[in-house]
Amino acid sequence: MIRKVLLGVVACALTVFAVQAQEMTEEAIKERIKPTGSVHIAGAQAAPAAGGPRSGEEIYNQACVACHGVGVLGAPKLQVAADWQPRLDEKGFDTVWQNAINGIGGMPPMGTCGNCSNDDIKAAIEYMIEGI
Repeated sequence: MIRKVLLGVVACALTVFAVQAQEMTEEAIKERIKPTGSVHIAGAQAAPAAGGPRSGEEIYNQACVACHGVGVLGAPKLQVAADWQPRLDEKGFDTVWQNAINGIGGMPPMGTCGNCSNDDIKAAIEYMIEGI
């Protein structure tokens, strides 16, 4: 008898937790799992090139090629219209740019470019869609 009651209480608790987890919005989940801080290691971040802003091609080759070169997790590939055009047609360039800055799907914010500015990200995207 006690075993049945205990089992019933455990099953009820698990059900409540499962229902609460299903009711969370995407924003609530993001807020719940966001990092609580960041780590800065002196000297770990490369300084911007002394010759001025980097080209989109340089940024792509340094930070984007690993995923966008082969389409990792559905990343649109370099200058492949079939990959880029639907995104550009549906969302527009500015939304694609903001998604790259803020992160989307498997892509973290700013991709893998820890020292890129928003303008650097824009230049990289412009290079990746060049000729489309």
